[in-house]
Amino acid sequence: MPNLLSALQGLRIPMIAAPLFIISNPDLVIAQCKAGIVGSFPALNARENDGEPALLDAWLTRIREELDAWNQSNPDTPAAPFAVNQIVHRSNERLERDLEICVKHEVPIWITSLGARVEVNEAAHSCGGVVLHDIINNTFAHKAVEKGADGLIAVAAGAGGHAGQQSPFALMQEIREWFDGPVALSGSIATGRSLLAARAMGADFGYVGSPFIATSEANADPSYKKMIVDSSAEDIVYSSLFTGVWGNYLKGSVSAAGMDPDNLPTADASSMNFASGSSKPKAWKSIWGSGQGIGAIHKVSPARELVDQFAQEYRAACAEMLTDLS
Repeated sequence: MPNLLSALQGLRIPMIAAPLFIISNPDLVIAQCKAGIVGSFPALNARENDGEPALLDAWLTRIREELDAWNQSNPDTPAAPFAVNQIVHRSNERLERDLEICVKHEVPIWITSLGARVEVNEAAHSCGGVVLHDIINNTFAHKAVEKGADGLIAVAAGAGGHAGQQSPFALMQEIREWFDGPVALSGSIATGRSLLAARAMGADFGYVGSPFIATSEANADPSYKKMIVDSSAEDIVYSSLFTGVWGNYLKGSVSAAGMDPDNLPTADASSMNFASGSSKPKAWKSIWGSGQGIGAIHKVSPARELVDQFAQEYRAACAEMLTDLS
């Protein structure tokens, strides 16, 4: 796995910022990478109107140019690589075109979700990129690796947005019985101490999403950011209603939409639609995703400040662990 290791070995701390639907934008990605962690965004966040040039192309041009300029000016603290998330679900009508754009820009890390497809992995490899695939159980992990994924993102219970139900202990244990490649663990990682816990369970990286909603660069409604700051694990509801896939959402946003978060009907994956102009993804604008770790988020801050806090807490936790073991 030389490409992946070379891309990730220089991270300030072992952390990948999760791609946040609607929320992750070039400002946030660039800030994350400059702070020393992998920044990422969903390709579908680059929204377009018919007849307009591909916004994804413009976003990638800007990200690459700004990170290159940073690296030239800061050779001792280079930016971390960035990642683009591709929704592989059949309803994503832009997938083929977006793959071509990512190949053109030689995107270094590809995060794939909602389906594992050989041709997507081959596209990433054709430009020297590596693929990390979202999975919620060991069965899906096997399928992803069999189809050519280089690494896995284990989405355990408590993760924001689409999430599994398995304990991170159980999920990591089963994956590590057969897979020795790179694994990022997702699920309530909101402090440096929890980042170290992910490493102790066998993950190479923590996969962190919800804390970045409450950053100044994030493309989130100010009320959404405030709700993240004001909420805790008890304020999260697990539901399949909004996309057809089970995920975690803020109860306050569900109530504000006129629904009872404690009595929600279910839906199946056939109701999912990421097609251009679909009304379904817009639900994320009013029904707000979040993981259970947000009790640790107490203010809205710049992304660099948040990463600085993670780094300080991580190093302190490592030092404490070494002291306990000595």
